[in-house]
Amino acid sequence: MSRHHASLIRTIFHDPPSGNVHWREIESLLRHVGCEIEPLSGARVRVRLARMEDILHRPHHANTLDAKALLHLRGFLARAGVTPSQYEAEHERPDGAGA
Repeated sequence: MSRHHASLIRTIFHDPPSGNVHWREIESLLRHVGCEIEPLSGARVRVRLARMEDILHRPHHANTLDAKALLHLRGFLARAGVTPSQYEAEHERPDGAGA
């Protein structure tokens, strides 16, 4: 399991939402978990995973997501089945050491 991705998922699901999550890390995580990412007009991107689809907005004037965008992302990931416990269970090595 990628420790960085596991840590990022925990950060996304942590309350209160962090104001220090960079878009490039989110995009990397989305690709890592198997999302299809389709650029749309402006700062919008369509993401698809596990028959779930949503529109996310890349940050304007900064590289970090605000709390509202992070909560929106959290909702999408939860609906698609990507939560900290599910991610860790799916990406744990058989010997229990993680990848």
